Amino acid sequence: MIKITLPDGSVREFEKSVTGLQIAEDISPRLAKEVLAISINDELSDLTRPIYEDANIILHKFEDDEGKHAFWHTSAHILAEAIEALFPGTKFGIGPAIENGFYYDIELAEGKTLSENDFPAINKKMLELCQQNNPVVRKEVSKAEAISTFEKKGDNYKTELISELEDGTISFYQQGNFTDLCRGPHLPSTGYIKAIQVLSLAGAYWRGDETRKQLTRVYAISFPKQKMLQEYLLMLEEAKKRDHRKIGKELELFHFSQKVGMGMALWLPKGTMLRDLLESWLTEELKKRNYEMVKTPHIGHIDLYKTSGHYEKYGKDSFQAIQTPAEGEAFMLKPMNCPHHVEIFKARQYSYRDLPYRMAEFGTVYRYEQHGELHGLTRVRSFTQDDAHVFCRPDQVKDEFKKIIELVMYVFKSLNFTEYKAQISLRDPKDKTKYIGSDENWDKAEQAIQEAAEEMGLKPKIELGEAAFYGPKLDFMVKDALGRTWQLGTIQVDYNLPERFELEYKGSDNEMHRPIMIHRAIFGSMERFVAVLIEHTAGKFPLWLSPQQIVLLPISEKFNNYSKKVLELLKKYDIRGEIDDRNEKIGRKIRDNELKRIPYLLIVGEKEVESNTVSVRKQGQGDLGIMSPENFAELINKEIQEYFNN
Repeated sequence: MIKITLPDGSVREFEKSVTGLQIAEDISPRLAKEVLAISINDELSDLTRPIYEDANIILHKFEDDEGKHAFWHTSAHILAEAIEALFPGTKFGIGPAIENGFYYDIELAEGKTLSENDFPAINKKMLELCQQNNPVVRKEVSKAEAISTFEKKGDNYKTELISELEDGTISFYQQGNFTDLCRGPHLPSTGYIKAIQVLSLAGAYWRGDETRKQLTRVYAISFPKQKMLQEYLLMLEEAKKRDHRKIGKELELFHFSQKVGMGMALWLPKGTMLRDLLESWLTEELKKRNYEMVKTPHIGHIDLYKTSGHYEKYGKDSFQAIQTPAEGEAFMLKPMNCPHHVEIFKARQYSYRDLPYRMAEFGTVYRYEQHGELHGLTRVRSFTQDDAHVFCRPDQVKDEFKKIIELVMYVFKSLNFTEYKAQISLRDPKDKTKYIGSDENWDKAEQAIQEAAEEMGLKPKIELGEAAFYGPKLDFMVKDALGRTWQLGTIQVDYNLPERFELEYKGSDNEMHRPIMIHRAIFGSMERFVAVLIEHTAGKFPLWLSPQQIVLLPISEKFNNYSKKVLELLKKYDIRGEIDDRNEKIGRKIRDNELKRIPYLLIVGEKEVESNTVSVRKQGQGDLGIMSPENFAELINKEIQEYFNN
C-alpha cells in the first residue's frame, strides 16, 4: 500500500500503481468526470499514469491552468491527426498548449495550400475524432526507435527535435491512427473534448529562426462544453471591436509607418496627450514616495552591456552595434535602462544613511523583435519603460519590495484593473547555468520576495525556471474587461549588477558594503500598457485621462465665436477640448463625436448664447440639461475628484 496526501492534508491509502483517475473515482464519481490531469509531488502528469510511492497530489479540472494545459495539449494532437487525415504528407513541427487554446506548426506536402475555406472540413474531422473517444496512450521509446519512426514518415522537423533529446527521456503519445513525439501530459481519451474549432492561420519560422523554413501555424481552441465555445467566440468578436489597433486609428492616437520602420509607433497629438497624462500622474506618485527622476541617453557604449551581462544574454536579440569613426569604438541602441542607472548611482559616494536611494525614468529602449512577432503596440521594437531602480541595504529589501507592491496595487485600482494575480518567478533548481550570481544571494533574494508577497496579502503562483538571469521577480498578471490576462507590473531583486559594477556604500561600521538593487516597472512599457488600457476601456477612458474631455458643437457657424469664448474659459479650468465647426447638421456632429468616445458634448445654439449657457450631453447617459460654463467646469472637476476618492 502507498499513502496519498490530498491538498487539504488528508491522507488515503491505495494499492501501488494506483492512477490519478482511480483516486478521483474513490473520492467522488462527479470529480472523476471533471478531473483532467494530476500533479504528483508538484510534477504535472497524466491521470492514467501509475503511482508507485507515497506522494502528495493535486487533481486538476478545466478551470485550473494545469487542467487547461492537458486539455489543450491533447486537442493539439487532435488537430494534427485531422490535418494528417485531410492533407496526407504533412510534416509537423511543434504543437503546444498556449494561454488561450493551442496551435500546430505544419508544412503541407508540395503543391498543397491551407486557407480559411478548409476550416469547416478540419472542424468536422476534429469533432469526429473526439467523438470516437479513442484512448490516449503513452509509450516510452528509445532514441533509435523514435528517429526511425519519423524518418520513415519523412518528417525532418520531428527527427531534428529527437536528435537533441537524451536516450531514456523520449515518449510517444498515440490516439487512434496518430502518433506524436511528446512529453505530455494528456487527457485519458479524446472523448473529453466536446467542442473544438480552428481560429486562424499565421506564418512561423521553424524554431523562431528567420533563416529557416517558414511553416503554417494553425491556431485553434477547444472546450469540455459546446456552450463554452460559443461564449468564447462571442468574446473574440467583442475583442475585435476593442482591438487597440482599430480604436487607436479611430481616435487618432498612434500610427505606424513602413518608412519609419516596423514596430516603431508614431504617437499622434491625442495619443501623446494620453501618454503624457499617464506619465505625469505616475511621476507625481513617485515624487510622493521620494523617487528622483533621471534621464539617460538612447545609446550606450558596448562595454557597458558587456559588464552588465546583457550583451552576452541578449546580444543576438538586440540591434547591431553602431560603429563610430574611431577605430574599435562601438555603441548600442539602449536595450534596457538598468546599466545607465547603475552608472548614475556610481556618480557619487553614499553612506548607509543615504539608502534607500530611488531613481526613476521613462526611458525608451530598443529590442529587435522578428517581423512575425510584431503586433500593434503590444510587441514593438521601440518602447518606453516606466523604469525605476532602488538601491538599498540588505535590511531594507523586504520593506522596499512591499512599498513597490503597494504602489502597483494603487495604480491598478486607480485605472480600474481590479482583477490581478501575482506570480513569483524563481530559478530552475535543476539548471542553474542560465543564471548569474551566487547561490547564497539567490536564496536571500527569493526568500525576501516570497515573504514580502505574503505579508502584503498576495497569494502568488510560484513558477520555477522563469526568473530573470540576474534575479527572481514578482510579476502582476492583470485581467481585462474581457477576462484576458496581461503581464504588466514587475518587481525584481538583483544582487548581481551591484556585484558586476562593484557598487559600494559606507556602512555604520565605516566599512564599504555592496548595495542591493531592485528593478521595478508599474506600467511595464507605455506602449503595451496603453494597448491594454484601450482594449480594457474600449477607448472610453476615465474623464481625467481622456485626451479630449469635451467637444463644443455649434448648431451653425454664427455660433462659432461664442463657442470659442466658452472653450477659452474652460481651458482656464484645465479642461481639454475643441470645437467641431464643420458645416454639418447637429445630429451628424453628435453621432461622429460619440463614436470618438468624447466624454462630454456641449451643444451651442440661439438659446445657449442668449442665456450664456451650454447644453450638456454625456457619453452613455444622454442629455444632462443646460448649465453655465462655470457650473459645467465645476461638474467635471468634481467628477475627476470623486474618481480618485473612490
